[in-house]
Amino acid sequence: MAVSPGVSTLCENSNEVFLDVAKLLLTYADNILRYPNEDKYRSIRIGNPTFSTKLLPIKGAVECLFEMGFEEAETHLVFPRSASVEQLKLIRESIAAERDQRLCGEQPAQSPQTASSPASAQEYPATSNLPTTPSPSQASSLESSMSFIVTLQSNFQHVMVYENLELQQKARNYVPHQELTSVAIEKLKQAREADPECKLEMEDFLVLELLSWFKRDFFSWVDCLPCSHCGGLTQTSGSLTPSADDLRWGAQRVESHYCQTCQISTRFPRYNNPEKLLETRRGRCGEWANCFTLCCRALGLEARYIWDSTDHVWTEVYSVSQQRWLHCDSCENACDKPLLYEVGWGKKLSYILAFSKDQVVDVTWRYSCKHPEVLTRRTKVQEAWLRRTINGLNAVRQQCLSPERKKELLDRLLIELVEFISPKKPTAGELGGRNSGSLAWRIARGETSTQVAEYVFIPTEKERNERLFHLQYSASKDDYCRVSNNNEVVRGWEQGVWRKESVFRKVEDDWQMVYIARTEGSSSGRVSWKFDFAPVGMRVKAISVMARGQTFHSGRLSWSLRSSLTTAEFSGDGRMQSFPSLSGSSELVIEAELSGGEGESSWQHSQLFRQSLQETEESSFEILIDLDDA
Repeated sequence: MAVSPGVSTLCENSNEVFLDVAKLLLTYADNILRYPNEDKYRSIRIGNPTFSTKLLPIKGAVECLFEMGFEEAETHLVFPRSASVEQLKLIRESIAAERDQRLCGEQPAQSPQTASSPASAQEYPATSNLPTTPSPSQASSLESSMSFIVTLQSNFQHVMVYENLELQQKARNYVPHQELTSVAIEKLKQAREADPECKLEMEDFLVLELLSWFKRDFFSWVDCLPCSHCGGLTQTSGSLTPSADDLRWGAQRVESHYCQTCQISTRFPRYNNPEKLLETRRGRCGEWANCFTLCCRALGLEARYIWDSTDHVWTEVYSVSQQRWLHCDSCENACDKPLLYEVGWGKKLSYILAFSKDQVVDVTWRYSCKHPEVLTRRTKVQEAWLRRTINGLNAVRQQCLSPERKKELLDRLLIELVEFISPKKPTAGELGGRNSGSLAWRIARGETSTQVAEYVFIPTEKERNERLFHLQYSASKDDYCRVSNNNEVVRGWEQGVWRKESVFRKVEDDWQMVYIARTEGSSSGRVSWKFDFAPVGMRVKAISVMARGQTFHSGRLSWSLRSSLTTAEFSGDGRMQSFPSLSGSSELVIEAELSGGEGESSWQHSQLFRQSLQETEESSFEILIDLDDA
């Protein structure tokens, strides 16, 4: 009988320890097999003294539970209805066979790694480092460690779902792989034409296209679902009992979204199975990251699931060409902006862990430029315990890897460690507050920001030589095209913004429209772009600007173009307008202000760059500037 990694690790314990733990594990399994319809036998409370003192500290014990099919559900481990009983039986029989051998006095079985490398248990100690009999003074520490190891084990086990080949094929059926690849190849071609020394590969651009497609066309954010009866607004109102089908798809929690008009509740199961999420295509950050990570693996991208203890999750994708892991947040359509959460959202980070099919890595330091502050908040478990536990988990998972793969992982980790200790400074795109979810959701989680981007457009050498600056922004594609600089593309409207206040990009999936609006609850919003020609010894000879906008009811939208010489106001009616009075200026600022409107939806009554998501060829905003020597 093939021995699983968990059982193999369990076998490394002494006879006395093994037999005690085996008795517990077999009891858990047998109760489920004997009473398959009794929910009480499918649940293990993490705080239960028997579990916390006799099972949790033992090397390999919790791994066996996860291999049986148990999953983490906040305060309990749960054997869901969707779990495989055959898998449970398989792990049970492996443990029972080893128990019988030991009771008959035979030599304990050893895993290949244990037999060939006696020092491995010292080099990669696992959960056996936890105290087996805690004193009263250790109780709080043990409880934190206990909760932490369950989180580690659960996430480490969950990512193996992404390796299911049938599930990957199902995901590929949803992803427009050929279309995304074609666009990625074209953009790689453009990048190499603009920069002959470009070392990026198609996969780097494929990640960007996948992110954009996932947010724009595939997944949708849920604050509260519309009423299932009238389609009106609802409010979150407690929880409902999960159905058998909910549990089958990993939804241990079901939210009740209550409609005051109809006085009925709409159910919102919080599914944890990415296969189900391919069908529902909605949720919050947990559902987004879960499904997006699967899509990455389905396209052959090496990806890992990122868990943040301050209640957010996202994905990292490995770039072979850049030899590093790229931060990818599908909720925000953000790539390679690791300081977004600490600097932009104002999060007080402490623990951020990366889970892949091969290893767990503590990546907290990639996401912070305030390491001393972070260290003061890392009090849940001891650092030495965390290192040993992660090493132990990795040792078990990597038992069957080839020496070449192990070396590859080690080399990558060394590169990561250098990255972690390198000083970091946030870029413009990392300074903005969160834009997924309602304002109330973001305020409740402390994830809004009043900081500004402060990006300034300065002519490149090519633009200086040709005396021309030409910029276009497309709301539907959410990118800037710097026409005058070899059609350079900059993704994300915030990337080119100088100042912004209470504005965000709104995508209406039902109407297939997109625009910049002010945030809910704000009376006004502002956004501006800055252009500085003095650093290259140039000034404005002539300038023309085109901007689109739309207002509803009493909404107001005002545009201004100013320099040190004068200020000119103009309308955002989609016409290209010239401004002779700005000639001779060495610095320009274009600003839009959004205000007015009526009722709860007043924030939507003034819209910048309103455009159909299908209109990908037309610009929403365009600046054309002829330059002259200063």
